[in-house]
Amino acid sequence: MLGRMTWTAPQITRQSTPPVAGERQMLEAWLDFHRQTLLSTCSGLTAEQLRQRSAPPSTLSLLGLVRHMTDVERGWFRRRIAGEDIGFLYSSEADPDGEFGNVGSADAEQDFAAYREEVELARRAAAGRELDGTFVHERRKVVMSVRWVYLHMIEEYARHNGHAGLLRQRIDGATGY
Repeated sequence: MLGRMTWTAPQITRQSTPPVAGERQMLEAWLDFHRQTLLSTCSGLTAEQLRQRSAPPSTLSLLGLVRHMTDVERGWFRRRIAGEDIGFLYSSEADPDGEFGNVGSADAEQDFAAYREEVELARRAAAGRELDGTFVHERRKVVMSVRWVYLHMIEEYARHNGHAGLLRQRIDGATGY
């Protein structure tokens, strides 16, 4: 019986952002660009490479970033904008950094599938909602807009994509995603 082939993160083609567009189209295009950048940075790496930590004592890894952004997508779009009563997949009150700390035995293929599913569910949660639409962030006790979430998500991805680029370069020297 042949052993299972080693899984590697799939190749990703990033879509260009439009140089001129309406606000909603621009926000969605830039968010998708950053989503694709994270996945592109991981392309071609094995699960073991994706689990590699940056430098002790940090728990930062590419797989941890994918898992973190899965929870971030879930939290802002489904929990906050859509008001779904759901928990996080990887972190909890008892283990707030679970997405980073528990990658040693994580199934990278399943985690990438969960990420892609959460992105699709996030798109559905935001579809048809006005950018000026609001929700109450219960923990922060503040009213927030859908527009704020888009801008925050772009910022969050941009920051973490910088981390991802450094992690990837440390793994195999690749740059320029």
